[in-house]
Formats: sequence, C-alpha cells, structure tokens
Amino acid sequence: MIHTAYLALGANLGNRRRALRTAAARVRQMPGTNVTAFSCLYETAPVGGPAGQRDYLNAMLKIATCQSPHALLGECLRIERELGRQRSVPNAPRVIDLDILLYDELFLDTDDLVIPHPRLHTRRFVLQPLADLAAGLSHPGLGLTIRELLDRLPDSDRAAVRRIENTGWAESH
Repeated sequence: MIHTAYLALGANLGNRRRALRTAAARVRQMPGTNVTAFSCLYETAPVGGPAGQRDYLNAMLKIATCQSPHALLGECLRIERELGRQRSVPNAPRVIDLDILLYDELFLDTDDLVIPHPRLHTRRFVLQPLADLAAGLSHPGLGLTIRELLDRLPDSDRAAVRRIENTGWAESH
C-alpha cells in the first residue's frame, strides 16, 4: 500500500543549502519511496534552543512511500546520522533535521514517534513550506486546513520566515 507523508527538512550549521539538497537526494533513494513534490526554500529564525544560533534553512518534501511510519523514521534518522547530526540539548543547532509531520490521516503516539507532529500547528517555519504543497489539506484531529492554521498564527512572527528560493533548490548543484 502506498502512503502519503510530509517530511520537514531544516539545517542551521555548515552549508545549509547543501545539507538540504543532500538530504532530499537521500530521501529520493529510500526504498519504496518517491518524492512527489518540493516546497520552496525558506530562511527562518531559530525557535528555542541556545542563544546566538544562525538562521535555519527549511523546506518540505511530499513523499509517496510503502514504508511504515517507524521504518520511515528509521530511514530519516539514518540520513541525519550519515550527514553528521549529533543530538545534544533540545533545539540545538544542527547540520540537518528531518521530521515526519503527517502520514496519511494517521494518529500515532509512541515513545519515539508522534504523528501528526505535536507542534506542527504552532510553527510558521513548518506551516509555510507545508502550505506550498498542501494548503487545503486538513490537519487530522484539528479539522482545519494547513492554510487556516497558518492564518491563525500571530502576524508578529511573519517576518521570521522568508522565502529565498523556489522549488528548484532540490535539483541545483
């Protein structure tokens, strides 16, 4: 069975653009997985974590996959490790971050994976690129579309998320 999932990508250490391109290429190589759409590329202010962090580059991938949610998580964690991700304190700077935001209409709450992502509806840096791909998609459980969730966020954080490139970022070298 083929499932639709949305993966958030972020990086604020090293060559951020290269990290996102490499991560997207690795997702395209995942067994039983096809990347069907790329969001625009955004530069965003860090949320939480240690002070003085560099801005993030963020993007979103829409994928079609036959992998289970946990197998997909395992693949995402493998890509993070291969690209040099080290986990220290929450919201610490990172060379790459891959998060499963949505997986079909699934609700899942286990020790290692929560779908939909528990903070998805509160973060402009996630909702903005997700809206590029699925503005009319309803958030399972909240009953609001991605566009509606984005429109409900405070205007004060609007400037913290800036589109810097269209969808071609994933293909450029």
